[in-house]
Amino acid sequence: MGTVYALFVGIDDYPAPQRGLRGAVNDVEAAAGLLGAVARGPFEPRFLRNGEATTDGVVTALRDHLGAAGPDDTALFWFSGHGTDYEAVLPLHRRTEATGRYQALVCADSPREGGRPLVDKELGGLLDTVAARGAHVAAVLDCCFSGGATRTSAAAGLTARYAPPAAWWGAPPVARGLTGGTGTLTARHVLLAAGRLDQLAYERDFDGVPHGVFTHALLAALRAAGPDATYRDVLAAAHCAVQTERADQHPVLFPPAPSGPADRPFLGGTVTGTRDPHLLRHGPHGWEVDCGRVHGLSGDDTDGTEFTLTAPGASPRVVRVRTVHADRAEVEPVGTEPDRRRAHPVALSALALPPTRVRIETPDGSAAARGAAALLRDVIATAGPGGGPAPLLRLTDGPASAPGHLLRVVVSPKRGTGLEAGVLRRDGSAAVPSLPLDGREDARRVADCLLHLTRWHQLFTLDNPSSPLKDLVRVEILPWTDDGPWSSDRPDPLLPDGSGEIVCRYGPSSTGRPQEPWLSIRLHNRSATRTLWCVLLNLTDSHAAHTGLYPGHFIGPGRTGYALDDRPVALSVPAHRARPGAEVRDWLKLIVAEGELNTSPFHLPPWNPDGPGDRGAHRAGPDAVLRLTPPGRGVRDLGEARPQAPGQWTTRTIPLRTIIPDGN
Repeated sequence: MGTVYALFVGIDDYPAPQRGLRGAVNDVEAAAGLLGAVARGPFEPRFLRNGEATTDGVVTALRDHLGAAGPDDTALFWFSGHGTDYEAVLPLHRRTEATGRYQALVCADSPREGGRPLVDKELGGLLDTVAARGAHVAAVLDCCFSGGATRTSAAAGLTARYAPPAAWWGAPPVARGLTGGTGTLTARHVLLAAGRLDQLAYERDFDGVPHGVFTHALLAALRAAGPDATYRDVLAAAHCAVQTERADQHPVLFPPAPSGPADRPFLGGTVTGTRDPHLLRHGPHGWEVDCGRVHGLSGDDTDGTEFTLTAPGASPRVVRVRTVHADRAEVEPVGTEPDRRRAHPVALSALALPPTRVRIETPDGSAAARGAAALLRDVIATAGPGGGPAPLLRLTDGPASAPGHLLRVVVSPKRGTGLEAGVLRRDGSAAVPSLPLDGREDARRVADCLLHLTRWHQLFTLDNPSSPLKDLVRVEILPWTDDGPWSSDRPDPLLPDGSGEIVCRYGPSSTGRPQEPWLSIRLHNRSATRTLWCVLLNLTDSHAAHTGLYPGHFIGPGRTGYALDDRPVALSVPAHRARPGAEVRDWLKLIVAEGELNTSPFHLPPWNPDGPGDRGAHRAGPDAVLRLTPPGRGVRDLGEARPQAPGQWTTRTIPLRTIIPDGN
């Protein structure tokens, strides 16, 4: 392992008029002691305490100390102190910040006349510069990121780590992430933050020693975690401990995408395999899993819905769902209770969702086709945990009018020798190209395909039409112009055609080859009072799903969020399909909620008949959540504190069709 370069900044002593803290220096000293003991390689800490931690001093230390980290090294930035937010100054920033505000760390000299805070854009740029040299970069921020509140003492000895903005604070010296382009946004560092965008972070005495509530919980989770615990594992356990102290403080992990930085071992290491996107944890209301109705889990009938712990080498343990909420499910262990101090990865091993009905047909009636059909029925009937039926698939011999989602598997001879399985939709159209069916391994691949299509269909049909949030966020899709989406002469939004789709066509280019259409996609919160959290899914006709366009962000009342942070969205036909007359379809699915949701279940790779399969239903037990790896963004904070239960949610789907016209 490489060297761990760590910069610890703790500030208790703030100049007037800011009120000081008591636990920030304790935080960084305790963190350094623990991390130095668990680091796998050499540990090089540097401390900036109280008056040493000026804005320029922190910036210099970020550049010089963390900047010494290279490939195979880890760079860690830990800040405990005051946080703040304030109105964005530059017009461009007011447009690109969906909340219209900067978020910032308050350094030792920030409150003094002429001082400045360390704004998130500058901090993120500094951390990404270190990451660009090949180092693994992580940041832990234990401070408030909410505005509209004064720094006051709370009940039970809790003190908020928030400082109101100074009148002279201006624009940050560095504007990160504000240029256009065609590249995909990627997160270069992993962030563990003490609270959501609009929440205070607190400190109090623990056994007579003051600490930040988040730091105390995070260090306890690290002590209880195993050597390979990931950022996601540790943050989930810390989240529950913080919630026990303060129901209105929710720690945050960014980027949340599975198999990305969040799933690396704490302080660095290699992501090993695909992680289960859901975690079991013990919170103030008992055991819960971070999967709810918005992820497709049924809230009407939970009987039979179970999650299974999936830790390598551990004997299987099951938790049974009792109540399903919008963003989580309350569960109870069956048998031995897991360790309450840790978060445990789980897979959905049984569920009460209406399964996909699978009808297997043998039109030619041959003995070979009937035998292959019988083999496929046996694989599906034994694909679940313990050799039981797959929870997401139900065999039916009934008519095509069977209720719910229906997939037809037609077994027939293929050209040459052998058999093939055509996977058809209810209307007889092919869902995917035909698959070989000449043995049990082929039958397992067909079952994998049916499971993959079922997961995609669950996302495609996800809806909550009775929600009071319906139609509060408008999705506008415009042709991209060189002047950007805010040009005074920008074109009108694109409208659906008679089929209900927005059709985008390739056009001519200076190279003589067809030019894919470029779009600007924006999300406008039309509410006058509600700040809403939005994520934009892209469902593709290759049966993939990702959140790369808008990975999840709060949008203030009357504010607008931009897909790809104002970069053009390029629609393209895959190279192997690109020819005159070719077309592809996408469905943009907007999910709007009152609070942040776990986005890991919204990720699904394209169906690949030659790939490793969908964590095979016939191998490890099915997992009804969906996954892919989109890019992520850092935390953005906003406005006054509000209740944080995600509660209400709604969706909207916009169909897109991209065409290469004949003759181009």
